[in-house]
Amino acid sequence: MEVRMRETELESFPAGVAFQLKTYVYRLIDPRNGETFYVGKGEGNRVFSHILAEQQELKGDDLTNKMKRIREIRLAGFEVAHVIHRHGMDEKTAFEVEAALIDAYPEVLNDVGGMHSNDYGVMHAREIVQRYCAEPAVFKHKALLISVNRSATEATSIYEATRYAWKISRSKAEQADVILATRQGLIIGAFTANKWLDATAVNFPGREDAPGRLGFEGQEAPSEFKTLYVDKRVPEEYRKRGSANPIKYTW
Repeated sequence: MEVRMRETELESFPAGVAFQLKTYVYRLIDPRNGETFYVGKGEGNRVFSHILAEQQELKGDDLTNKMKRIREIRLAGFEVAHVIHRHGMDEKTAFEVEAALIDAYPEVLNDVGGMHSNDYGVMHAREIVQRYCAEPAVFKHKALLISVNRSATEATSIYEATRYAWKISRSKAEQADVILATRQGLIIGAFTANKWLDATAVNFPGREDAPGRLGFEGQEAPSEFKTLYVDKRVPEEYRKRGSANPIKYTW
């Protein structure tokens, strides 16, 4: 992709253009390497709001990763490339397009995944067969279900991806007999926790602090739990469509 130095930046659409766009999905691209670093949806001048917000932020330490990337681009003398990927949509369709693009660009700095990605996102053909042929789990224990994303489980072990770091009630988490890692509706791991701790670098060396979140120290669950639950499908009643919360309780 051709790298262009900063010219006069477009900061808004003419009123007539914004009206005709309706709801759209966009990408923010780093012109230094052509990498898509953010995907979003919106109306009007939403696509330009990130650039304007970065310019108004003065404390670099408080910037999100997205804002830091925008600032790096600006200070290097370039401008973020704004691409309207699809427009003229209703909101429901835009959510689906946004989710598909977030899945397609795993390097993006979005804080959350796209809508329904945990259940209907990118899967290999064999995983599709495995998921829809799997028997539904029958919960005989107090099971804490934690949905982990594909990138996390591919970068590290399922245990490491499951144990850190979640917005969860400590008292409720401590009631769980077993912690089940799920990915797109399939149970892929079973663990037991010895203790739940604040998600800090002190408690979890090598990890970044995650204020207000918890993690656990534990181990793989005994074979009785694995036999009951691993490779089983999460029943529909625990997979409310559209729910973004990665935590579910069976009790």
